[in-house]
Amino acid sequence: MEILAIKWLHILSSTILFGTGIGTAFFMLVTSLRRDVHVIAAVARVVVIADMLFTATTAVIQPLTGWWLVHRYGLEWNAIWLKWSIVLYIIAMLCWLPVVWLQIRLRNVAVLADHCRRELGADYRRLFIWWVALGIPAFFAFLAIFFLMVFRPT
Repeated sequence: MEILAIKWLHILSSTILFGTGIGTAFFMLVTSLRRDVHVIAAVARVVVIADMLFTATTAVIQPLTGWWLVHRYGLEWNAIWLKWSIVLYIIAMLCWLPVVWLQIRLRNVAVLADHCRRELGADYRRLFIWWVALGIPAFFAFLAIFFLMVFRPT
């Protein structure tokens, strides 16, 4: 029963991690492209909260439950699918950490612009381009991890 609970937690947290990531990214992307400063400020506030609440906690749970499952199932750490899953997770997290900082900056720029009733400037666009550029590899890394977890190619 214990192993099923940890396996369930691992699957649930991966779903929350990916789902929250793609959901908040979608809303941030669509809202930013519409360029309504008031809406961007409101959405960015919620995106930052959601990422801190859901993405950050599940980003910690994933490697802990993954390590436990590898140990409990007696899997080999040198299995190709496992090595690639770990490498891709590290890549995704190395992209996600700056994205969090960028989202906070995007939120702050948008909130200030909204408060001052002015348009978003070049600083927002520059931060947004970096946000997108880092989000794309993280997205594909997570898709590849899901593939590796399900199919475990040798």
